[in-house]
Amino acid sequence: MSIDFDPLAHKYNSIRYPVYAKGGMVNCSSPQAAAAGLETLRKGGNAMDAAVAAAAALTVVEPTSNGLGSDAFALIWSEKDHKLFGLNSSGRSPKLASIERIRADHSVSGSKMPRRGWAPVTVPGAVKAWAAVNERFGKLSLSEVLSPAVRYAADGYPCAANLSYEWNRAAGIFRKELNDPCYDAWFRTFAPGDKVYKPGELVVLPDHAATLEEIGRTNAESFYKGRIARRIEEESIRYGGYLRYEDLAAHEAEWVEPISVHYRGYDVCEIPPNGQGIVALIALNIMKEFSFAEKESVETCHRQIEAIKMGFADAFRTVTDPVYMKTDHHELLRPEYGAQRAAEMTDMAQVWTDKTPPASGTVYLCCADHEGNMVSFIQSNYMGFGSGIVVDGTGIALQNRGADFSLDPADVNCLQPGKRSYHTIIPGFLMKDGRPVGPFGVMGGYMQPQGHVQVVSNLIDFDLDPQQALDAPRWQWMRDGSVTVEDSFDKDIVQALKERGHDIKVDTDKASFGRGQIIIRLDNGTLVGGTESRTDSNIACY
Repeated sequence: MSIDFDPLAHKYNSIRYPVYAKGGMVNCSSPQAAAAGLETLRKGGNAMDAAVAAAAALTVVEPTSNGLGSDAFALIWSEKDHKLFGLNSSGRSPKLASIERIRADHSVSGSKMPRRGWAPVTVPGAVKAWAAVNERFGKLSLSEVLSPAVRYAADGYPCAANLSYEWNRAAGIFRKELNDPCYDAWFRTFAPGDKVYKPGELVVLPDHAATLEEIGRTNAESFYKGRIARRIEEESIRYGGYLRYEDLAAHEAEWVEPISVHYRGYDVCEIPPNGQGIVALIALNIMKEFSFAEKESVETCHRQIEAIKMGFADAFRTVTDPVYMKTDHHELLRPEYGAQRAAEMTDMAQVWTDKTPPASGTVYLCCADHEGNMVSFIQSNYMGFGSGIVVDGTGIALQNRGADFSLDPADVNCLQPGKRSYHTIIPGFLMKDGRPVGPFGVMGGYMQPQGHVQVVSNLIDFDLDPQQALDAPRWQWMRDGSVTVEDSFDKDIVQALKERGHDIKVDTDKASFGRGQIIIRLDNGTLVGGTESRTDSNIACY
């Protein structure tokens, strides 16, 4: 007879300590995904193999945030090359997609793209990212690396507590909003027979397993230039979508030079635009003009919040596909520009942007091995399950990244055929004196650069260990100009921020404040990890 309990009922504050390891470490928002990465390390794979294994597993064990139709970015420290590599595998809009066609086909009059259906679907880049990382750095075959994910999908895995909550919340919304036949495959795949997944119940995704096997067997060629690509095109044509085989075949994962700012002796590294990592770097470049003597103070919170607002204002004005950018993003990271923006800051809250960040769904993971390699990896379907489109018979849930495009031709991030949108997902990495300190990330749409700023400040300004840096109460600038704080936030600081003109609201939904992972390598080679306490996170290590 089992014990009857509610895994989502939290009566007491839990305490987590940082985790130490020597051989290798994999930090994920899912225990099964972390275990997949560790299994891969144990097979003789390196941190890059482990990252791909964990990323593939996450499409199975956390489909509420990512899938085979996701995009992906990575920052990879290769000890052999003594270099930090950046990877951008965000997909472009279909060649058939245009502002005029979207307006005509979907009766849209404003500047906002449709959020669901085939209209916001862009080329999925995550699978290509796996193949690119595996080809350049991997020790094992792609098929070997994907085998844990295949096993989870075919044999099933127990639904985790937070996963159950997010899955059933999304299904409830979809039942109310998605009535078109193009969504039928989503319901057959993720809510068969109107299924409600409870914590501990077994989830089996056989179509997903078969597709993962085919991806591994063909080194991802089938997904972009083979049978799977043709199936995606068939479904797109069937339901009036714009994505075609040629769009998929043209996609390449792009190796890019990371961008960074020097922050109090450390180099904080991000992926360059079209990613929004530059928002965090702009904010840190401003923040370094101030001294933060105390973490729990109104001065610290005020300066951080105002710096983030400035970062978003600059990014929303300039960031899109680099081919279409009119501003050299390096100019926004010059020390002189940071000092100039810092001088514009006052002791009162100011309005820096009227843009409206939407909610999202993303997974972040990081890995390290005994050779010295370290990986910061992120992938996302964007808004939870993404577009709501599943390619029938494949398990492929397609992202809705195109929802971030504007239908205003005057907007720098306006929709154009074959263009990459402003992208929210961002991996982070810390360096010092040309050597790796470690990967970090906080997932969650427009919370991500805000989470990066808070985590970096916690680590560098206030000497918090990786776990405490993640556990610390967070704030978040919101779409309506307000700032939400977690219910554990210091009440005196909340009141003081209100007196400075901030519109502060307390939010009890922990998930809205992002979910992060951190690995730091000590001078003696020991790995120290922190994992997110706000979700089903776990660290696997040896």
